[in-house]
Amino acid sequence: MVGVVAERDDTVVIQYYGVLLLGLVQFLLFRLSTFYHYVYDYIIFSVDPLVCLTFSFITKLSDFMNLVDYSNSLLSVIPTGLALILAILTRKVLLSLGIGILVGAFMLAPGLIDSLVYLKNIVIGLVYTEDSFSLGKLQIIIFLLLLGIFTAFLNYSGSNQAFANWAKQRIKTRRSAKLLTASLVFVTFIDDYFHSLAVGAIARPVTDKFGISRAKLAYILDSTAAPMCVLMPVSSWGASIIATIGGLLATYSITEYTAISAFASMSVMNYYALFALIMVFIVAYTSFDLSSMARFERRALAHKRQVENGNGGVQVRVYGLIIPILVLITTTVASMLYTGSQALDTFSLLAAFENTNVNLSLVIGGFAGVLAVVLCTLGLIKPADYLKAVWFGCQSMFGAIAILLFAWLISSIVKDMHTGDYLSTLVSGNIHPEFLPAILFVLGTIMAFATGTSWGTFGIMLPIAAGMAANVDPNLLVPCLSAVMAGAVCGDHCSPISDTTILSSTGAQCNHMDHVTSQLPYVLLVATGALVGYLVVGFTQSALLGFISTAIVLAILIIILKMKKSAKLSGEAMVKR
Repeated sequence: MVGVVAERDDTVVIQYYGVLLLGLVQFLLFRLSTFYHYVYDYIIFSVDPLVCLTFSFITKLSDFMNLVDYSNSLLSVIPTGLALILAILTRKVLLSLGIGILVGAFMLAPGLIDSLVYLKNIVIGLVYTEDSFSLGKLQIIIFLLLLGIFTAFLNYSGSNQAFANWAKQRIKTRRSAKLLTASLVFVTFIDDYFHSLAVGAIARPVTDKFGISRAKLAYILDSTAAPMCVLMPVSSWGASIIATIGGLLATYSITEYTAISAFASMSVMNYYALFALIMVFIVAYTSFDLSSMARFERRALAHKRQVENGNGGVQVRVYGLIIPILVLITTTVASMLYTGSQALDTFSLLAAFENTNVNLSLVIGGFAGVLAVVLCTLGLIKPADYLKAVWFGCQSMFGAIAILLFAWLISSIVKDMHTGDYLSTLVSGNIHPEFLPAILFVLGTIMAFATGTSWGTFGIMLPIAAGMAANVDPNLLVPCLSAVMAGAVCGDHCSPISDTTILSSTGAQCNHMDHVTSQLPYVLLVATGALVGYLVVGFTQSALLGFISTAIVLAILIIILKMKKSAKLSGEAMVKR
């Protein structure tokens, strides 16, 4: 059903185009002016009356706009599909997302004026929704800036260099450095954003020292973030999922499980998350490098990065890094528990994590971390260099923030185009019950990849999966819910527009598309094994057989790929002779 654009006053439209034309003429005249640079500064840093007038006309027209309805239409996947394809082909993420946003805006609101109005609305919607301010996204941006400043202070003080030297005395091999980085997830599993950014700051000096590529670091961060959070009940993910499951069990009058026991059973059957974690440790231990990852690793070994030391040779102790990191972690965790407990009559650890304000907690932890690093680096950084460090730290995050903003905008378009609703209709019809977990896993993967959100996929697909399982075979409830969770994490894991993928690139300070392309082979490998596992569990309803099947398939694939790699290296050696 297509929405109809209501009638509007033609005089307003004519006035708008007149203002737009005047603005264009004004810009061209300024471009030709001898004093262009001065005038340009005037445009950027002062309020241009014509810009304000144009904006006011757009605001007046906003009440007349209806969106085209793409529910149940294949066309709903065009904006995200186009953005994903362009990102992979061009490796220019911002350009690709920008094109996807413009195409989506024009599809939803055909015509120049309506498209501009719609774009204005979704930009404002990032911070203002339903007649109230929504600060969640702004808090994430503030935390990113704080983390950039935090890292810059560590660099300027030489604390990173001191920690790298300390670690090198105790960590003797590249393998140990990678295993240490992967193991930090057992400390920082409370939230995926926090894990990717905090562990990135901790591990980067060590991995740089041992010539481990930033792409490998980003892979380790990404593959230990969401996969671990989705398995742990005491995390920002686990608490929310448990609350959702409780509602679904009550809706369908299922009494065989409590919300906690259902979550535990689902975690055991979450084959993608489990084996994504296992794969990280396999890669860290054996240097199982596939495709572009092997190239990035060779390049990193050949050109080891020098860990920055900005204090001009002043002696620094390792506590200059360890204490601020501990302050950052403990303050964030304490803030999560505090903000989560405010709505509770009696304190409960699980309930606190369920109700926590993660973004606000990250900001509080970020401020505490910056304060701690300033106190620990007094005398190590010249007073004038503090401002330089602040600017350098903020600047290092601008690229990630821009990508994140564009990803949020295209997520708004995905919501308005009902892309998730359309994808969810693909499971309707006559489906053999035994294939249901595998189908839900594939669909969850596609949906999360296309929308860039595992949480959005949970919200759409978990109720659908519960309803289908309850009607077809209640014994398939847990496998179906688990398959949705696994698919959501899988798709989110490899999507270029996913928050967690972007923040893993940011934490590792790695080119975003280098991270996406180098991680994809591992995602596909684990996803193949998980798909077989869900086929087996659908037919046998045995979590153990599904786990064993996934492990066997994954082992066979790894052996085949290792044999191919060995044969290729042998062939290259023969050619050199």
